[in-house]
Amino acid sequence: MSSDTIPLEVAIHDQERVFQTAFEILADGVTKHVFPGASVAITSKGALVGHQGFGHYTYEKKARAVEAESIFDIASLTKVVATTSMAMLLHDRGQLDIDSYVIGTLPEFALGDERREEVTFRMLLAHSSGLPAWVPLYKKAKNKANMLQAAAEVPFASNPGSRAEYSDVGFILLGEALEQLSGSPLESFCDLDIFKRLEMSSTRFNPDKKSKAQTVPSANGQEIRNRVIQGEVHDENAFMMGGIAGHAGLFSTAADLAKFAHCLLSGGSPLFKSETVELFTRRQESPAGTSRALGWDTPSKPSQSGQYFYPGSYGHLGYTGTSLWIDPERELSVTLLTNRTWPDSKNQAIKELRPRFHDAVIKALDGE
Repeated sequence: MSSDTIPLEVAIHDQERVFQTAFEILADGVTKHVFPGASVAITSKGALVGHQGFGHYTYEKKARAVEAESIFDIASLTKVVATTSMAMLLHDRGQLDIDSYVIGTLPEFALGDERREEVTFRMLLAHSSGLPAWVPLYKKAKNKANMLQAAAEVPFASNPGSRAEYSDVGFILLGEALEQLSGSPLESFCDLDIFKRLEMSSTRFNPDKKSKAQTVPSANGQEIRNRVIQGEVHDENAFMMGGIAGHAGLFSTAADLAKFAHCLLSGGSPLFKSETVELFTRRQESPAGTSRALGWDTPSKPSQSGQYFYPGSYGHLGYTGTSLWIDPERELSVTLLTNRTWPDSKNQAIKELRPRFHDAVIKALDGE
C-alpha cells in the first residue's frame, strides 16, 4: 500500500462503542425499510475509524448480508468522484480553462439557441448553465451518440448564470467535453489516473462478472428493464450510454470512497494540486444564494449533512441512496452507501434518516 493512500489497516475494534448511536440509526433504517442494506466508512484525522455493513441485499429473508466491502451503484457520486476529478486533473495540466465556453469544445451544443454561446465549463460544474435538472433522453435515443446529440439539444430551463439548478444534462455534456479535451474516454482516464493511483480497486464503471455478485441490487425492474438491476447502472440515461456517463454509472465501496476522501483531505496528494482542491470545493459566489461549489455541494440549511459539518465542508448525494461528506476543518469524511431505491424509488425516508446519522457521527467524534 502506498504511503499516499489511507491506512485502512488501522484497527477499528472500538467502532461499535464509539458509533453506537449512529450505527443504531442505520440498523433501525433497515428494520423500518428505509433501505435493505447499507455500508459506511468514517475517516478521522487520517485514519479509518468506522467501517461496517448493515442489513441485506434485499428485504427477502434469505437475502445475502451486506458487508463493509459490498459494492454499490453510487449514482450521482459519479459526478464528483469521476467527472469533477477528471476536470480537476485537466485543469492542473493546463488542458481545461473552467471559464472557457463549452461550444469551443462541443460545437454541436451551439445549435438552436444563441444563449448556448454563453455557457462555460464553470457553469456546467456549478449547475448554473440554465439546463434543466433531468430529461428522459432514453425514451428517444438508444445509443451513446444519439444520447449526446439529444442532450446537446435540450432546451434551457433558465438563462445561463441566472440561477443554480442541479442538472444531470449538464454533466452528461461535461463528461463528453472532458473526453474531447483529454483525448481519452472517461472510463479509462478515471481508471488509470484516479482509481488505480488511489488503489480504489473496487471502483469502476460496468462491474465485471465477479464484481457483480458483490454488488448490491438497486431496483427490482424498471420502465425499460424488466429485471433485477444488479451490477448495471440504475440511471436509465446512463444505461442508454453504455453504463458510462458524466452524471452516473460508477460503482464503488465505502472503503474506496474513504481513500478518495483522504486524498482530498490531504491537500489533493497524490492526484491534485492543493489550490485546485480549494478552488473546486469552495462555494461559488454566483448565482446569488447558491450552495454549489464546482461539482460539489456545500452544507445549506437544512442539509443532508446534518447540523454540524463546518461551513467549509463539501459533499454530494446519489439517487440510489449514497452520499459522501467531507469536513476539512475536522479532518473528517463520512461515506454512506445504501440501496434505498429497492424495490423501487418511491421511498424517500432516507432524507430524514441521513441528517440524523451524520449528526450522531459528529457527536460521537466530538465526545458528546
